[in-house]
Amino acid sequence: MQIGKSGSPVSSISQAYPDRVEVRGRDLSGDLMGRLSFTEYFHLLLTGREPTDDQRFFLDLVLVSIAEHGMMPTNVAARMTLAADPGSLQGAVAAGILGCGPVVLGTSAECARLLDEARASDREPLEIARQIHDSGGKIPGFGHPVHRPLDPRAERILELADERGVSGPHVELARQLRDAVAGVWGKPLTMNVSMPIAAVMLDLGFPSAAVNAVPILARTAGLLAHLAEEQERPLGFFMAGKAEEAIEYQPPDART
Repeated sequence: MQIGKSGSPVSSISQAYPDRVEVRGRDLSGDLMGRLSFTEYFHLLLTGREPTDDQRFFLDLVLVSIAEHGMMPTNVAARMTLAADPGSLQGAVAAGILGCGPVVLGTSAECARLLDEARASDREPLEIARQIHDSGGKIPGFGHPVHRPLDPRAERILELADERGVSGPHVELARQLRDAVAGVWGKPLTMNVSMPIAAVMLDLGFPSAAVNAVPILARTAGLLAHLAEEQERPLGFFMAGKAEEAIEYQPPDART
């Protein structure tokens, strides 16, 4: 939504009419349906443009790369919500999405901001890494509790970016940051999937603001898979029971 020249509120996404639906200036049923894949359609919705072949390929790739990652807190929350309210699939999906913060879902948006700011300021990767380290911060896109020493998803994205010739200045900067981080921290840190997602998307012309939308859409697909399984083989109350067993109750000190 934007404010038009006349001062009235304006949206450029979609409008429904009695005989058609128009999306981004295109006829939904007469043009888009049957011609665009969902990935292409998502790109059109998000950016207002149909993707190039490389934009479609890599948007599809990154959606696949982060749609599912096991029994993460987002999936557990969704399953437990559905167990408590079996008729509220949408509520269970919402519960999972509400937990899609940077700790669980990754820091692609923060990586995009870091890469953009680094290029705009023309600062050296070593300087950036040293400043973050000395301030006690964590550098987005590095470190992973499971994938060590490499995140296979990150390496595959970079490999395909090189193969298809789309690796540009942001991918190069990401690789330079990996070397700088290893030097400053005194040990290699896993470049997790968030950094290549941001780097490749920026090199392909995606705006930084769009980078955060991709993990949320991807994880929605994973949530729906877990909820479909939850309806067939319920685990929600089992998880709740195990949590209660694992947590020891400690009554307050009676003297306080």
